[in-house]
Amino acid sequence: MARGARPSASLVLFSLGIVLLCFASGSTTVRLAEAQGQSSSPATASTAQKTWCVPKPSADEKALQGNINYVCANVSCSVIQPGGPCFNPNNLVSHAAVAMNLYYAYNGRHSWNCYFGNSGIIVQSDPSYGSCTFY
Repeated sequence: MARGARPSASLVLFSLGIVLLCFASGSTTVRLAEAQGQSSSPATASTAQKTWCVPKPSADEKALQGNINYVCANVSCSVIQPGGPCFNPNNLVSHAAVAMNLYYAYNGRHSWNCYFGNSGIIVQSDPSYGSCTFY
């Protein structure tokens, strides 16, 4: 192509198609790697923000106890039983937080799995403490 001449429209479209193909195939690779539990680079690992489900500060004791009963009928709550890593502090709010997050995590971390009759809230700060790990 001569200096100062404009490229043909078909060359521009072809180049644009190649660029888009590179972007599209790159994002597919990232999605596949994330689906396999791997990250393709440190940059992609930091883009996914982990979340946890805990009781709202305004949740009443009746709702919290109901949440514990419901969750523990559906998933194992052994971690909040005596001797479990999350038994202490032995209070309703702490046990409800662990139980609600167990349910939330077990069911795919969808916002609707943290509703609990409007007594749950999704947070981005890890509530784990001591030997009690929130997953």
